Amino acid sequence: MDAGRARFEADRRECDELAGRLFDALREGDVAGLRELLAAFVEPFVRIGGVVEPHQVNGQPGVILRHRDARVVSALALDILDGRIQTIRAVINPDRLRHLGPVADTWAVVRETGQARRLRY
Repeated sequence: MDAGRARFEADRRECDELAGRLFDALREGDVAGLRELLAAFVEPFVRIGGVVEPHQVNGQPGVILRHRDARVVSALALDILDGRIQTIRAVINPDRLRHLGPVADTWAVVRETGQARRLRY
């Protein structure tokens, strides 16, 4: 956290409701529900010009998320075992992303994506 600032500006009830829906979908094996919930995060990012670039990340299948100016926002890697995704690892630390190219201001991208999400809904 930066200077005591909350990581995300979201209503606590909204966060709890979304987390509950995600955990219910995971517990029940509700693939359609998971797809809907996960798309709700990625779709606004793509709408603001973000790019989801398939890439090997630490030797694992993954993606690099880039802002519309091609700056790196995040990298995600999948740990796969026995045909199942065991873990999704996300890196947003700019020091760990610099080798991939210029790094975006993650907080600015999060705010812009949040605004795009609110405008849509």
